[in-house]
Amino acid sequence: MPDLLTLDGRKQRAKFRAWHRGTREADYMMGGFYDRYNADWSENELAWFEALLEEDDVDVMAWALKTAPTPPRFQGELMAAMQRLDYVDIPR
Repeated sequence: MPDLLTLDGRKQRAKFRAWHRGTREADYMMGGFYDRYNADWSENELAWFEALLEEDDVDVMAWALKTAPTPPRFQGELMAAMQRLDYVDIPR
């Protein structure tokens, strides 16, 4: 069934998964990153993010915070953008 989703359908599913990680910190990091950057994503970039969503939050957060080395499959421009952390908007 997931193979039948359009690019927009996949983006909607990725948005939901990014904003429903289980912890507020992970929601802000993954959801904020998605909201900031998804509009211009190609299918390959979306596939990168979908693969990232399969990883454990503690690992993704460590890669984004540069406290652990990023695996080669996730290195590149998108991870560099995630590591800038300029998309995290924490409401007060």
